Amino acid sequence: MKNLPAILSPLAVALASLVARPTPSAAQVPAPPNAAAAVRDSAGRLTLTYDGRAILTATIASTGAPPEARALVDTSRGAVTQVLKWTARGAARLTLTGTVRAGDEAFACAVEPPTDGVRLVRNAVGPAYNRLNRAVYDRRGDWVLSADEPTQVSVEPAAGAGGSTAFTFTAHGSEIILRFRPRYYQKHRGLAEYRPWTYGVWRRSVAGWSSWFAYFDKVTQADVERTADVMRDVLHPFGYDYLQIDDGFEREPIGTPANWLHPNAKFPSGLDSLAHYIAGRGLRPGIWTNVSFGDSAYAFAHPAEFVRDPGGAPARGRWVDYIMDGSNPATLDRLVRPVYDSLDRMGWRYYKLDALRHLRYEGYNSHADYFRARGLDRLTVYRGFVQAVRDAIGPNAFLLACWGIRPELIGLVDAVRVGTDGFGYGGFAEYNSFNNVVWRNDPDHVQLSAPDGYRAATLASLTGSLLMLTDQPALYRTARAEIAKRTAPVLFTQPEQIYDVDPSRSALIAQAATSVSGSGPRPFDADQRLSVPLYLLDVDRPFERWSVLARTGGADTVRFADLGLAPARDYLVFEFWAHRFLGVRRDAFEPGPIDPARKVQVFCIRERVAHPQVVATNRHVTCGGPDLERVAWHGDTLSGTSALVAGDPYELYLTELSGYRMMGVAVTGAKLVDTRVEGGLRVVRLLATGNSNASWSVRYAK
Repeated sequence: MKNLPAILSPLAVALASLVARPTPSAAQVPAPPNAAAAVRDSAGRLTLTYDGRAILTATIASTGAPPEARALVDTSRGAVTQVLKWTARGAARLTLTGTVRAGDEAFACAVEPPTDGVRLVRNAVGPAYNRLNRAVYDRRGDWVLSADEPTQVSVEPAAGAGGSTAFTFTAHGSEIILRFRPRYYQKHRGLAEYRPWTYGVWRRSVAGWSSWFAYFDKVTQADVERTADVMRDVLHPFGYDYLQIDDGFEREPIGTPANWLHPNAKFPSGLDSLAHYIAGRGLRPGIWTNVSFGDSAYAFAHPAEFVRDPGGAPARGRWVDYIMDGSNPATLDRLVRPVYDSLDRMGWRYYKLDALRHLRYEGYNSHADYFRARGLDRLTVYRGFVQAVRDAIGPNAFLLACWGIRPELIGLVDAVRVGTDGFGYGGFAEYNSFNNVVWRNDPDHVQLSAPDGYRAATLASLTGSLLMLTDQPALYRTARAEIAKRTAPVLFTQPEQIYDVDPSRSALIAQAATSVSGSGPRPFDADQRLSVPLYLLDVDRPFERWSVLARTGGADTVRFADLGLAPARDYLVFEFWAHRFLGVRRDAFEPGPIDPARKVQVFCIRERVAHPQVVATNRHVTCGGPDLERVAWHGDTLSGTSALVAGDPYELYLTELSGYRMMGVAVTGAKLVDTRVEGGLRVVRLLATGNSNASWSVRYAK
C-alpha cells in the first residue's frame, strides 16, 4: 500500500493491505435465506443449521429432570424471528454449553440494550470479550444469534477454522431463551439495500484534512499546497493520509465536465498538477464534487438529459437546480462518467460527493410522477446514478456520501456524513450500530482550534469514525497539533452493540423514501448533541487485552461492571490526556472533574498482574493501540517492541511494584532519553531519529 506511515503496527498494516471494499456481484454470491434455522434437539444435544452449515452445536444439561422445550417462529412484516425456550422443572438449573460458528466478519455483541446499567457506546478493536455481550452477529450472512434476558450468558471468541470465526457460547439459569434472526439489518432494521454478502466495509484508517472550514469557498491552490507541505512535515507521520479540497476550485456554473475538470483562476496549475503535488508529499489526494447542475444553457439545449416538468422543460429543485436524469444513459455518459473517469486518471483517491440528499429529495422524490409515467423506479435510478460514479473511480477509491443518512446508497458508498455541517456528536449514539458494519460514519470535520477540539478528535478516533481535520495549516505547527498527533491513525473498530444507544433517529429512517425537502436536517438525520457521556473501546492484541473509556460527563463514579469488565479483579486506571495515574481500583473508580480546556477524559484500564507491566503509552489515545507491537514478561524482564515516530518523544508508563527494583533499561532502534518515577509510575522515555520500531527491555531484581 503506497504512502503507509511507518508507524502503523503489523495489525494495522495487515488491515490496511486488504482490498478496501471487495465488490463481488450478487450473482456470484448467493443471498442467505430469509428463513429459520433447522433445529435438532435430542437427548440434551442441540444443533442449529442455517444456510447449509451448523451455526450452533451445544449441549443442554439440567441439574434435575429434562427441561420443557418450546419453539416459536414469527414472520411478521417479512422479518423472521425464531425463538427457542427451555424451562427447568422444579428447582433445577440449566446450562447450555456450545460453539457458534460464523463467517470471518462475525463478532460478539449485544443486540438489545440491557435492562439496567448506564448508557454507554461500546466498540472493539479485534475480538471482543466484554461481559455485556450476549450475541454473535455474522456480518457477511447478516444473521444474529442471541440469548434473551434473564438468561445469564457468556460469549467469547474461540479458534475458528476454514475461514470461519468461532465463539464459545454459554448460557445458564432456570430458563434459557435463544433468539435467531436472519437478515437482521436488512429485514429487522429495515435496510432494504443492505446486502453485506456483496461488499466489504472500508477497513483502512481514514484520517486527513479538508479545506472547507479552513478556507470555505475562498480556498486557493497555494492554500492547498501549503497545507500539503505542513501535513507532510507534521501530520502524515502520525497517520494523516488524506488531503481533500472542498468547494471553491470549480468554475461556475457547476454541472458540465469542463467546469469540474478545468478549475477557476485560483487554481492556475489545474487539478492534474495539484493531485500530483499532494501525492508527492506522501498523501492521498481527495476532492469534493456535487451532483447539482446549474448550467441553464446546457440544460435547455439538452432537455432529455434532465428530469422534465409537465411542460417538457428541465425541472428544477432547490439546492440541486436542474435535476440530472440518471435513467438516461446519455446523462451518465456525458455529464457523470467523464468527470470521475478523468479525476481517477489524475490520481484523486478520496471523493466527497455532495448534494446527494437534494438529488433524492428535491430531485427524484419531488418528481415521482416523472418516473412513474415512464415505468421507472426512482430508487433504482438514484442508485444507478451513484453506481456510475463508483464504477468510474473503482472499488479502491474512498467515496463519502454527503450529507445526511443515505440508506438508499448502502453498498455503493464507503461512508456517510450522518448529520449537517459542523462536527456532530449525535451520530456516535444514534447510528453507532451502522459504523463499520453498514458504512463508515462521518461526524464531519474536526476543528482543533475550536473549544471542543480535544473532545471531537477523541471521540472520532475511539469510535473508528472518519477523522478529518479542517484548520488552517499554521495551527499544526503549534502545540494544538498535539491533539491530532495522539488521535491518528484511526483503528478499525466494530460495534459491540448492533442496536443504537439512542434509537430516536434510526427508528425513522424509512422516511428517507418519502422526504421531498433537504433544506435542513430531517428527523432521521443524526443531530449535533452530545447525548451519551461514556464511550468504551475494548482492545484485543495477541499479547494483552485492555479497555479505553472516554468520558464527557455523567456520574461521579464509574463501575467496572457497567463497562462489562470481570468482577472481583484489580484494575490499573490511567488518565491519558492528563498523564495521571489513578492507581489500583476494584469494582469502581472516581474519574474526578473534567478539565474544561479539554472537555473529555480518557482512561486506560488494564487488569493488574503480579509483576511490572505496561499501564499506557503516550503515543495514541488508545494507550498503545497502534504502537505496541509486542509486550512480554520473562523471568525478571519486561520487554516489548514499539512503533515510534521520528522526533516524537515516546513514553512508556510502567508499574512500580513493591519488591521489584529496576536494574536497567536496554533499547535498540531508538535512543533512551531518560527513566524516572513520576506519579507512582516508572516512565521510560525514548526518541527515534526515523519512523521505526524500537525494541526495549526493563530488567528487575527482587
